[in-house]
Amino acid sequence: MSEQKPDPDFLSDFVSKACGAGADAADAIMVSSISSSASWRLGRNEGVERAESSDLGLRIFVGQGQAIVSSTDLQTPALSELIERAVTMARNAPEDPCCGLPDKDQLAQKVVDLDLADTDMPSSATLLELAALAEDAARSVEGITNTEGAESSASESAITLANSAGFAGGYRATSFGVSASVIAGSETQMERDYEYCSTRHFSDLDPASDIGTRAGVRAVSRLNPRKAKSQQVPVVFDPRLSGGFPRLLAGLISGAAIARGTSILKDKMNKQIFAAGVDIIDDPLRKRGLSSRPFDGEGVLGESREIVKNGVLSTWLLDTRSARQLKLRSTGHASRGTSTPPNPGPTNLYMSAGTTSRDDLITNVDNGLYVTEMMGMSFNNITGDYSRGASGFWIDNGELVYPVNEMTVAGNIKDMFLQLTPADDLSFRYGVDAPTLRIDGMTVAGV
Repeated sequence: MSEQKPDPDFLSDFVSKACGAGADAADAIMVSSISSSASWRLGRNEGVERAESSDLGLRIFVGQGQAIVSSTDLQTPALSELIERAVTMARNAPEDPCCGLPDKDQLAQKVVDLDLADTDMPSSATLLELAALAEDAARSVEGITNTEGAESSASESAITLANSAGFAGGYRATSFGVSASVIAGSETQMERDYEYCSTRHFSDLDPASDIGTRAGVRAVSRLNPRKAKSQQVPVVFDPRLSGGFPRLLAGLISGAAIARGTSILKDKMNKQIFAAGVDIIDDPLRKRGLSSRPFDGEGVLGESREIVKNGVLSTWLLDTRSARQLKLRSTGHASRGTSTPPNPGPTNLYMSAGTTSRDDLITNVDNGLYVTEMMGMSFNNITGDYSRGASGFWIDNGELVYPVNEMTVAGNIKDMFLQLTPADDLSFRYGVDAPTLRIDGMTVAGV
């Protein structure tokens, strides 16, 4: 792969041209990327793919009108036409008194090095070898009868942002992944499971054979599932799934949702929403973090924030527009694409580890459900009602005794947050993370 490089000077000049063409203010974002992937199935090469892209987005402000346009054509005539179209659109756009660039004092003064980019990229041959190792290891697990294949990938991106308030910066980021998905059993008694690993640096990937073995063992362990009776019991969530609860929280405390009044937590600032001892942190500046970034989608410098401290909600997630709607200041959580306006969203969001081991969390359950996979989603932001399909293992006298499937777990998110207990096994694997979690008193629907 040829190295992708950010180009702040190019974007600064582009923004200046937009202001010279009639914009009162403007910002622009450019994302260039190269990615490769290799697939392996049933012991055979399924193919190697490579993709390259460059996309530029321009946001124009004329008075209180805003317009956003994007293009993959970076030639001068196309960009001149892009500016002209955006200015015309902004002049005719409905007024929005809260739109605009961030305050200058919030803009990042320098781009912090977060070690997000590897120096070397693996060859296609290496990617194929990783995919083969993962699938071979999965298929070698006794009981595996078929496979959906294994895949490995590598990508690098350059993200650049500039605005007419004086900010211009960019950074490189790489990403690597290995995954495997396999099937155990036969005919009507088949079960599928998977495993994957994703990192910023190639050397941080788990061994491909370990990833494949874990996928195979998980699939075999799900054979001959039963259905449990409908009842109220503790539900324990595997770390593959537990990050979904901090992610749900992020949606509920998004400044956009709070400003619209469409969140069950809209009146819960500085109030207890989790049990005492629960801390949730968002840290955009973590080294090698899967969701790290030296500045947000508007050029605002982010910082590590305690979203929940000792169970108490302490902040909203705000971009510039939602902050102005709420008469607050941006928290540096603007996320955006090249063709969409900024919206608040989390970065490296995680729930801190608790003080109880995973084994003790399960041992203390006389009768309950350990969830390893979920499907579907029914969640009401306003009422907090939560329901999802689930499969996993039934817990009897503190032990996982048999697999279960076609279950539903349900509750109200306010009650679930307060009844939540984290284990001590936090690891950073998914971008939004949490340790094993137990939530007492959930409704489990089966037969």
